[in-house]
Amino acid sequence: MELAIIAHDGKKAEMVNFLMKNIEKLRENNVEIIATGTTGSFVEQAGLKVTKMLSGPKGGDAQIAARVAEGKTHMVFFFRDPMGKHVHEPDINMLLRMCDVWNVPLATNPATASLLIDHLK
Repeated sequence: MELAIIAHDGKKAEMVNFLMKNIEKLRENNVEIIATGTTGSFVEQAGLKVTKMLSGPKGGDAQIAARVAEGKTHMVFFFRDPMGKHVHEPDINMLLRMCDVWNVPLATNPATASLLIDHLK
């Protein structure tokens, strides 16, 4: 099962903490993690295995959206900063849309991500 993770700059540490807290559940369910470039670098520094795409502003969000459309990515955790402006907002919206179109679970905060992890099979 492939999980895509993305986090805006102010949420990257929160994403890493969330993953570390839930690492056993992810491993038990053979979850492979992909990430946008900078988020992936943070995750690597924490010692976790991750496949990195481009950074979000350089097309990483679009790469993940394509994987959702291709049926390769099964779940997306995108810890967003709702108070910030982001130059790649159209790519973000496209990713959110692809998750809706292809019925892929999407968590934009740790509370929702926890619910999704608790229901992995």
